[in-house]
Amino acid sequence: MPVLRWNSTGVTVAGISGNASSGSNYLNRPFDVTWDYANNLYIADRNNNRIQKYLFGTTNITTVAGDGTLGPSSYQLHYPSRVIFDSNGNLLVTDSANHRIQLWPSGGISGTTIAGVTYSAGNSSTQLNTPYGIVLNPISGALYISDSMNHRVVSYASGANSSTLLLGGNGAGASNIQLNNPVGLHFDSFTNSLIIANFGGNNIVQYVLGANNWTLLAGDINGVSGMTSTTLNAPTQAVFDPMGNMYVADRNNHRVQFFYKGQLNGTTIAGVTSTSGSSATTLNTPWSLKLDNQLNLYVADSLNHRIQKFSRY
Repeated sequence: MPVLRWNSTGVTVAGISGNASSGSNYLNRPFDVTWDYANNLYIADRNNNRIQKYLFGTTNITTVAGDGTLGPSSYQLHYPSRVIFDSNGNLLVTDSANHRIQLWPSGGISGTTIAGVTYSAGNSSTQLNTPYGIVLNPISGALYISDSMNHRVVSYASGANSSTLLLGGNGAGASNIQLNNPVGLHFDSFTNSLIIANFGGNNIVQYVLGANNWTLLAGDINGVSGMTSTTLNAPTQAVFDPMGNMYVADRNNHRVQFFYKGQLNGTTIAGVTSTSGSSATTLNTPWSLKLDNQLNLYVADSLNHRIQKFSRY
């Protein structure tokens, strides 16, 4: 295992720290960050109801989904929270307050609903209630969704109009057959499993497809929040490096926790535990994170209205 270290001082790569605005170079509570094959950044600019594209190596910023006004029309978004790409380069956007998942073709001016019923929250197999995390199975093409307010994770087969329940859906709880406001999702093809940031359960859990329950990866098994090296407080995302180490956006502790593979004891690599702030070394309510191929860490630092990069060295 190589030595893994990150500079604790972050660099703002998008947004203006501490300033929420609708200007093209501003963000307002960003909830997610990702990039395409050309290293262009895409940001779910939640309170601006849009997806912003930052062209790699330039100051060119464009809106690629949503028109900046909230609403249920095909060209609008309402609190987008996650953005990913499918194999054809289309954007998939979790349109949380519209209770739907939208597919935006490259260069398109409007989206198509591929999961959920627009502006209709519910718990039927065709409805969602405040979805957050989305991830695609690269083999089957299935779309997995963390349906947060329904306390469940569901799956949509490619082209399907209704979902299959995978886990939860039986009320919020701390048992290993229940979820509590799941938010982030990660698909691990090696173990054929979903890694779930169980926000209300204050833990990260692993669900092997086809199983009846989850197993604990980080946090308290009974759902108790905390700020120690073995506890979490409302985690929102977990991602992994090629060696199987885990990185967690520990939202209410205002930090990113690093867990060596198989370990329950974490180390803070970004932010200061339980201290929110807008300096280069602090975070304020981080909602998601990503790693590039050099293991540099990008954090959607939501209430600082910025994307922070923490470089590995």
